[in-house]
This record gives sequence, C-alpha cells and structure tokens, in this order.
Amino acid sequence: MRAKPLEREQARALRRRGVPMKQIASRLKVSPASVHAWTKDISLTQAQREELRKANRPSIMARASAWRDLHRGKRLGYQNEGRVRARQGDGLHQAGCMLYWAEGTKNRNTLQLANSDAHLLRFFCRFLRESVGVRSADLTISLNVYLSNGLDLAAIEEYWLGALGLPRSCLRKHQLNHPPTSSAGRKKGKLPYGVCTLRVRRSTRLVQHIYGAIQEYADFSEPQWLD
Repeated sequence: MRAKPLEREQARALRRRGVPMKQIASRLKVSPASVHAWTKDISLTQAQREELRKANRPSIMARASAWRDLHRGKRLGYQNEGRVRARQGDGLHQAGCMLYWAEGTKNRNTLQLANSDAHLLRFFCRFLRESVGVRSADLTISLNVYLSNGLDLAAIEEYWLGALGLPRSCLRKHQLNHPPTSSAGRKKGKLPYGVCTLRVRRSTRLVQHIYGAIQEYADFSEPQWLD
C-alpha cells in the first residue's frame, strides 16, 4: 500500500493544475521530495510552464539581487582593508599597488599583470610575497613566446622561472608566435623572451585590496572597480 495515498492524489491533482511543487508540499504538509516523487510523471502544458516562469521571475530576480549585494559588500570590505593598509606608510606596498594600477589588468576578481620586462615582474612578485603574503604556489605564469628569436621554449621558460623564483608547477598554457598589440612585439629580436603573464589564483580579495589601496593613495574613488 502506498504511503499517504490521500496526499498523493491531492498532490497529483494540484500538479495537473500547474501548481508549483513547493506550494503543493506546503499546502499538504509533506516534503518537496515526496511531491516530486508523486508527480514527476506529470507533464505541464506550455501555458502552465510559462505561468510558473512568470511567478518565479520576481523571486529569481530578488535572489540574484541579494547575491550581487552580498558579493559587492565583500568586495567593498576588501577595498576597505586596502585603504587601511595604505595608511600605514609601507613603501613596498605603495609601489606594488601603483605598479598594478599602471600595468595590471583591471578585473574585479582576478589579479593579472603581463609584461616583457623581467625586472618589473620580479619586483611585482616581491611585492606580492613580502607585502601581501602571496605564496609561490598561488602564482601562475603563461607566456606569449616567439620561437624565431633563436631560443627554444624550454630556455624561455627557464628564464622566466628563474627570474621570478617560481617552480615549474606554476607554468600554464602558452601562446606561440602570437604577437601582442605593441609594435615592439612585431619586430624580430625585440622580445627574445616574449611576454609573461603573471596571475594570482583565487585573488578576488587581493585585487580588491589593491584597488582600495590605490584609491586611498591617489585620493579618488572608482566605483567600476567595485561593480
């Protein structure tokens, strides 16, 4: 004998009318899983599905808005951390943040900086390690390399890994012979080691920290970095 036969028949009747499963469960005081098991073979009409979509739209929009507000609040908190740090007079922190302002990718969730200058990237790695506590294990590099300059890929990889003090596990997929937009990249021999892109994994907090610090150091506000 089926459990709760009366509730099952009521659930099936309500579902045929296009009532949402959660509403059926609430009305009959049973679990949504039970309603699903009892009614999963019932196909709704196109009109019923459209009515359900219309009914769910406000709640979906409300959840999306709440989600955006939650994560915006987190990003704002990370920026405030950066502002506080900027008031401490740390020269390395200031230099690293200003370098990122000039050369970094302005993404709200990912810290990324690409350059052909190993000295610049070495300094930025020092900032990441010493000033904001990034571990080498959280760094990755990918290369845009030019194999017509007399160097093979292995030699170019070793050059960047040595310059930045990183293990081979930090290497990611490269682009081969794909010139950047700069005119220097189109001329043979100008960039023998190509362009290195440095990224920090899981870096929302860090990049927003830097954005907050930049705004504090330079005394301005940039809402686009938050939103």
